[in-house]
Amino acid sequence: MRALGLMSGTSLDGIDAALIETDGERVARFGPVGYRPYTDGERDLLHRALAAATALSDRAARPGVLAEAEALVTQAHAEAVEDFLRAHAIARRDIAVVGFHGQTVLHRPARRLTVQIGDGAALARRVGVPVVYDLRAADVAAGGQGAPLVPVFHRALVEKLHRPHPIGVLNVGGVANVSYIDGAADLIACDTGPGNALIDDFMRARSGAPCDRDGATAAQGRIDEAWLAGALAHPFFAAPPPKSLDRNAFASLDASGLALAEGAATLTAFTAAAVAAVVPHLPRAPRFWIVAGGGARNPTLMRMLAARLKPATVESAQGVGWSSDAIEAQAFAFLAVRCLNGLPITFPGTTGAPRPMTGGVLARP
Repeated sequence: MRALGLMSGTSLDGIDAALIETDGERVARFGPVGYRPYTDGERDLLHRALAAATALSDRAARPGVLAEAEALVTQAHAEAVEDFLRAHAIARRDIAVVGFHGQTVLHRPARRLTVQIGDGAALARRVGVPVVYDLRAADVAAGGQGAPLVPVFHRALVEKLHRPHPIGVLNVGGVANVSYIDGAADLIACDTGPGNALIDDFMRARSGAPCDRDGATAAQGRIDEAWLAGALAHPFFAAPPPKSLDRNAFASLDASGLALAEGAATLTAFTAAAVAAVVPHLPRAPRFWIVAGGGARNPTLMRMLAARLKPATVESAQGVGWSSDAIEAQAFAFLAVRCLNGLPITFPGTTGAPRPMTGGVLARP
């Protein structure tokens, strides 16, 4: 089955699109990938929607700026699909399903509340292809964390690798998450803590730059060890998996007193140290780590991860033949097919769900 996955993550940089052929259990073939960036104005609207979403108690409500943001997300994803199909000369009829994550604006699983904006039914009508969307809601309603969703896809990828187990597959987007894979043992997964979001927000506020490109600013700074120790005292890090985070879970941590390079270095070290903090909660320390997402393009972060996770080997997803940038889009294509086939996408060890659960809502054109 040919499926197109769409992912707009908490880094708010844009929309990744990726085509795969799969039965929902194995990946038969990887197809082309694409990217539709958000403009500065669109990104600003999404930031305002994130701020407004903190007041939500009804996951279906779209007051004020949230309605505007949902219309933007739906439109931008439709453009991403249309541009992708045009660029690769693919007919709509040749796509069985689109996996549409939407844009997370609030994630509070303790309150059984997770909100991803984006109108899946409108997207299906616009692009003329069935769409599976709202993939987190069923898990959260059942008492699960609703995140991470990608471990079952990571397991399918790892099955084709010849690397020593246990393996940690780390995705560093706005929030970072890990899939722990050890042969045939049950999957374990969780969010590890901040990914790129705190670094990006700090750079945006202090320099106007959308991110610390290539970790260049962090590479010039000294880590404020006292600030870092205080941040790591957050109770999240003492909790075992499964556990998940909202993008703004650490917004109360104040890095405004740090100079630009010092702040970038310290926040980058926070991301790396948060990953290392999950290792004692795992059955065995991973021997091999694979890093995907935007963080894999940050050499400073990769060096810090290698230092904190040694003696394990740390390699980028690109280094093992995967797509670092498109892996989550590929995952949502895979998950959409699993949903169509009634296969589980979340598990007790990955989200804390009471049982393996499928999910998602199917919208037809």
